[in-house]
Amino acid sequence: MMLGEDSNSATFWEKCGDEVLAHNIRGVIMMGAHWDARGTNRIDVAMKPNPNKSPIAYRVIGMLNEAGFDTRCNDTFDWIHDTFLDLIHTFPGGCPPTIIISMNARFDLHLHARVGSVVAKLREENYLVIGTGGAVHNLYRNHWVQMLRYTNNFAQPVPPDAAMLEFRQAAEDVLVRNCRKGRKKGALVNAVIRLMKHPYYWDAHGTDDHFMAACFVSGVVDGSDGGEDEECVLGAEDWELVNMSNSQFRIGKWVSAQA
Repeated sequence: MMLGEDSNSATFWEKCGDEVLAHNIRGVIMMGAHWDARGTNRIDVAMKPNPNKSPIAYRVIGMLNEAGFDTRCNDTFDWIHDTFLDLIHTFPGGCPPTIIISMNARFDLHLHARVGSVVAKLREENYLVIGTGGAVHNLYRNHWVQMLRYTNNFAQPVPPDAAMLEFRQAAEDVLVRNCRKGRKKGALVNAVIRLMKHPYYWDAHGTDDHFMAACFVSGVVDGSDGGEDEECVLGAEDWELVNMSNSQFRIGKWVSAQA
């Protein structure tokens, strides 16, 4: 859900947007949770003429192909709520040049982490990397009455199920504890991938699509120079439909005029 309402998450996004604009970012690279490309090692990059194509898209395609992916431009894909709603709140005054990288339809955790590691070097050139998914996202376990009857997706007439709370806490622990000074290189990717073996993973995720962005971001962090010293903070959180957790994590910080 999160279809444009005011929320803690939206406020946090705008705060982050103000900060990145103050540091003159050159553009945004995103992976969402609602677009996947079919085929072995297939990754698509959205390049529809409207919004205007971003020059970095061609470079990302080249970087991924050099790394062994079957990467292609896609000039028909329409951006949907998992990406443009974040951007609307983050950059209400106008969005910087942005590209969207698809998932692969086989939902291989290691593959999506490798995609992140390939584009990681663009952070050094002042590009912001975003992954949008969900810490807990299982539509089969949500409570829909308050949404359908009262259009109130944030209503919490009862607490979230124990399994949802447990996995949400595990996700926070993995991200925060494996993003700290002195950790081993690769620790974040390994920890995020291990979450799929968590006993409540399939309770928290009815399908794999909303977990791939976490793998992508972990690859970005572990693939960045100095990434082993970056810290992660939980900046905001909203629960929807009783059992769906929208947790907003930020990894890294601005240390100079260049990210």
